[in-house]
Amino acid sequence: MSRLREVRAVSRREFMRSGTAGFGAFLGLPLLAGCSGSGGPSGPSAGPPTPTDAIGRLGPLQPPDANGVRLPAGFTSRIVARSGREPVPGSGFLWHGAPDGGATYPAPGGGWIYVSNSEMDFRTSGVGALRFDATGRVVDAYPILRGTTRNCAGGKFPGLRWLSCEESGDGGLVYECDATGAAAAVARPALGLFNHEAVALETMGNVLYLTEDRPDGGLYRFRPSAITREGTPDLSSGALEVAQVLGGGPEGTLVWHAIPDPDGRSTPTRYQVPAMTRFNGGEGINHHGGTVYFATKGDDRIWAYRVATGALVIIHDRETSLSPVLSGVDGIEISAQGDVLVTEDAGDLQIVAITPAGALVPVVQLVGHDLSEVTGAAFSPDYRRLYFSSQRGVTGASADGVTFEVAGPFAG
Repeated sequence: MSRLREVRAVSRREFMRSGTAGFGAFLGLPLLAGCSGSGGPSGPSAGPPTPTDAIGRLGPLQPPDANGVRLPAGFTSRIVARSGREPVPGSGFLWHGAPDGGATYPAPGGGWIYVSNSEMDFRTSGVGALRFDATGRVVDAYPILRGTTRNCAGGKFPGLRWLSCEESGDGGLVYECDATGAAAAVARPALGLFNHEAVALETMGNVLYLTEDRPDGGLYRFRPSAITREGTPDLSSGALEVAQVLGGGPEGTLVWHAIPDPDGRSTPTRYQVPAMTRFNGGEGINHHGGTVYFATKGDDRIWAYRVATGALVIIHDRETSLSPVLSGVDGIEISAQGDVLVTEDAGDLQIVAITPAGALVPVVQLVGHDLSEVTGAAFSPDYRRLYFSSQRGVTGASADGVTFEVAGPFAG
């Protein structure tokens, strides 16, 4: 049976029931993948942990702690920043409203940095950063991008760089930001002007994949024209392409079509290629071990695209799932073990892991934040801490966002 026919023949329910191999084996992945995911290089105190099925073995969530966070036994939470307040007293820098997508980086000289988008309107958005020392203390906070609009998610990029995406109509840009704040952010129009949600770099091919938050949006990829001296994609020019799924259904093999006019001067990018496949509300996207994972909120699905084979499959569909745990799918983070962690912007306001065996495991839940959403999930470089935000806090106002850290045995 050909690879394409195998993809079509195996139903979603069958591969979610497929035992210990799960969707990892279905996509041709090792069950316990290495640390090539979005968490980045190791931190100063320890290298990436030996992969285990630690998240798959987590127990049930306990009652909410003093911060209103439900966690498995053995985990603790703390608040590291609140919108409108100084994360570092006396610094004069106020944490932004509506914190959204985020990532972490090892900091020069030790410790690590967490960057966070601000999804505010009318050019009052941007990106803020928290710097932690080697003990986990917040020692600095500063902006790395200002004056933009609705910076929703984005993606991690090599060289301490963060790609911040504007979800602002058909003119949204991607900005390349320096996580240390040492260099000014640079707009990257070659990645297209559209309602950007998130971006992921597939490191083996140096190709970027991008989602579009529209009910009729596309899944895009960007192939750079050149590679920098550091070996990373040069984002100043390249080919922007949009996906088409072959096979007559939502799953199948992807082919890619060039976008004639990436800046959409005459026609929005999603209308330039009639053959493109439309994805209902593209959300978070991430990469691990040769597979690109992304979420679509309009149909509550998590997708997996195996780059080497071109196969696209659905690894979670709320409508047909055997478990009602995961709904309101939004951002995506990947653990050291290859678990796909999905933040919810509805449902129970949880972070839910899809393990390599296909199980759904709640990792975090916010209580009392019913008018908010969970955003910005990112592991620390050593995978021992998880950062995320309640975008609008307990009041439902963008000015009341809260950014958390959870510490515990994520890696066994």
